[in-house]
Amino acid sequence: MVPGGRRLGGLLLAWFLLACPSPTVAQTGDESFRSLVAELADANFREKEAIAERMIASGHRGARDVITALLEDRLFQRGSDGGVFIVESNDERLAAFQLLDPASLAGVDAVDPEQLDRIITNNRLRRFLRTAIARFDLSSPDADARLDAARELLRDLDEPTLDLLRRRAAVETDGDVAYEIETALSIEALGDGDPQVRLAAVERLSGRLNPVVRNRLAALVETTDDGGFAEADDAVRDAAVDALWQIDSTRNAYSVLETVAFGLSLGSVLVLVAIGLAITFGVMGVINMAHGELMMLGAYTTYVVQLWMPDLIGISLLVAVPAAFVVSGTAGVLIERTVIRFLYGRPLETLLATFGVSLVLQQLVRSVFSANNRAVVTPAWMSGALQFNEAFSLTYNRLYTFLFAVVVFALVLAVLRYTRLGLDIRAVSQNRTMARAMGVRTEWVDAMTFGLGAGIAGVAGVALTQLTNVGPNLGQSYIVDSFMVVVFGGVGNLWGTLIGGMSLGIVNKLLEPFAGAVLGKILVLIFLILFIQRRPRGLFPQTGRAAEGG
Repeated sequence: MVPGGRRLGGLLLAWFLLACPSPTVAQTGDESFRSLVAELADANFREKEAIAERMIASGHRGARDVITALLEDRLFQRGSDGGVFIVESNDERLAAFQLLDPASLAGVDAVDPEQLDRIITNNRLRRFLRTAIARFDLSSPDADARLDAARELLRDLDEPTLDLLRRRAAVETDGDVAYEIETALSIEALGDGDPQVRLAAVERLSGRLNPVVRNRLAALVETTDDGGFAEADDAVRDAAVDALWQIDSTRNAYSVLETVAFGLSLGSVLVLVAIGLAITFGVMGVINMAHGELMMLGAYTTYVVQLWMPDLIGISLLVAVPAAFVVSGTAGVLIERTVIRFLYGRPLETLLATFGVSLVLQQLVRSVFSANNRAVVTPAWMSGALQFNEAFSLTYNRLYTFLFAVVVFALVLAVLRYTRLGLDIRAVSQNRTMARAMGVRTEWVDAMTFGLGAGIAGVAGVALTQLTNVGPNLGQSYIVDSFMVVVFGGVGNLWGTLIGGMSLGIVNKLLEPFAGAVLGKILVLIFLILFIQRRPRGLFPQTGRAAEGG
């Protein structure tokens, strides 16, 4: 009994060891994977592709993370020992990079970026890596991940990819993912030897807006060197021509819609900049040539706020809005109290004085921040785009800029209509003498009005940081256009400013594809000159003191 029992116990122990991977076996697998990753350091680009394929074939749990890190430039070699590691973030502003073990993703060490050498890639390798990641994600439980994977695989349909898509098509339950897989398989069917199969594929692809679909259908109707067509069957070729017409018509319509959206984005910026001008010009009759520099102060305030909040970029923009309003508004009040108050009634001298102030502010910024442009980080919630389909998308930063302009416009309108300051501003703008006789402190109203207009300019600067770099000449790019908006809409009329800014923004963007940016602006200026000849007081002329000339 004893020898038999020992033999049975030994067999059970051997079976248990085989069935349950031991830590030693797992460690050996991790060590082999680390050695494979280490080969990337000295490999050329084609060898890196082969190494990545071996990683995928190994089935190691860290393969996708390493490939993703290589694609995102987060794979580095440590100079001290030659080890290859993933870094948690390669943000250049960090004093140290946190190293992660490529096999376990556990934290290893935090080292100075100067001690690391990035493992580089090229365009061909990046395309391969994106396809490799997509193959991983095609079996993800997340439908959005599978959808992105199917769209990525659509760009490079080799035979292994097609086999993978066919297998996935049989079990896919999400309609959007199945649609993309059907698109890929229909593109592959365009090369079938049976004309009926090709015709059915063309009919399925008709109306699909993916550029890959359009390019593949266009290849069917191209002429060959012998004067024939790439597609020999007349019915298939005619169907391809009809499908191309439908795709191009739809894409052109979306292109116009996208141009209008860009025009609204530009118009939003013009409205934000012009609101302050409309208020100060309408109430005080002052042509403020330093308005663009007050906007520049708001942009630099955003930059400084992000320097103070490097770990809170997501909310830094929200903090920058009131901060920019206070900084630019305070500067506006100081300009009004020290310069403009002595020049009322002398518009030419006011124009020259504010132009001098603009030069002083530009030089001040150059002295503090240097003449180099400064980049403001876009928060994660403003990054990316809202994708409606393959032909139409809106970037979040432009969408938020438009919504921000609408909110600011509504707030300014509420201040002017429902607050004591707004009541005083409206009274002074309509009849300064009568307002003074009724006890309104017109000098205080002038200072607050100029501060309000300057603060709104600062808020416009915050919005501009998400569309362009911050530099000393930032204000000069928009001051002329904002003056045109004020004159076109009607001096001192906020609704005219809104409609004028949006209209000029859309017209500018619609003209650019045909006339170019410079000629487009010239045509807009000519239109404005002709318009003012007919309506000197703009779309919505102001009543009261401004209309009477003082």
